[in-house]
Amino acid sequence: MGKNKKGNPVSFFNSRLISVVSISLVLFLLGLIFLLGLLGNQLSDYVRENISFSVVLKDAQDESDAVRLQKRLEALPFIKSTEYISKEQAAKEMEDELGENPETFLGFNPFQASIEVNLNSKYANPDSLPAIEKKLTSYTNVSEILYRKDMMQMVNNNIKRVGLVLLTLAAVLMAISFVLISNTIRLLIYSKRFLIQTMKLVGATSSFIRRPFIRYNIVSGIMAGFLAILMLAGALYYLQNELGDLMTLIDPQILLIVAAVVMGLGIFLSIIATYFAVNKYLRMDGGKMYYV
Repeated sequence: MGKNKKGNPVSFFNSRLISVVSISLVLFLLGLIFLLGLLGNQLSDYVRENISFSVVLKDAQDESDAVRLQKRLEALPFIKSTEYISKEQAAKEMEDELGENPETFLGFNPFQASIEVNLNSKYANPDSLPAIEKKLTSYTNVSEILYRKDMMQMVNNNIKRVGLVLLTLAAVLMAISFVLISNTIRLLIYSKRFLIQTMKLVGATSSFIRRPFIRYNIVSGIMAGFLAILMLAGALYYLQNELGDLMTLIDPQILLIVAAVVMGLGIFLSIIATYFAVNKYLRMDGGKMYYV
């Protein structure tokens, strides 16, 4: 290893650069999948809690009654937040959408006051909705509950599907990453196969022969891990500008965990790949090395 470094520094630099870049790209993808996996629960909670439904109030209710009901609803354990929408506000929103106030051609305001409700994530599923609907309609000043059950079902199904896809993708990518890193390291060690054979002939032990190769590739793994972390940081910075609200879900502790995992995988996969690559030539007869 040292001879190559002194004898041909350009070749050494190029081989290490190719190795580091190749491994860092694989680690970047692994880190991205791992980050999405950690954010899976937060993202699913975020989506569920942003699905709202309307508690439509009876016409006889005045605003003070509606405010009291709103406070009662906010005290319920399954409700995350509420927003009161008066008849006038509902008409104004419709006017903004249609460009014309429906009251002008109908002669009256056709809307009813309502309270927009967002559920806590663990209750935002089709199984819990019938019980919640029964509870809310038990209030005397509630006319009806308006929500799209099919949308709630679709969201929950898609969240489960995405989770399964991410898990499968992570497993496949882990296998592919090991193969790619192993092949990258194997190409580096291939050029040193005769040096390995010479060391065997002079009586060097297998662990002694492996040691410099493992040290060399641990450094490459650390460099690749650091580069992958920089790429992840760049991707998150871009997403922060595009999806500011969504990125508030990312806890700094999660980022530290992802960075540690990426760096750990860079070192671990480099060690394992180096171990098997060197062992291939340790077990090979000297004569066969001329034909591989």
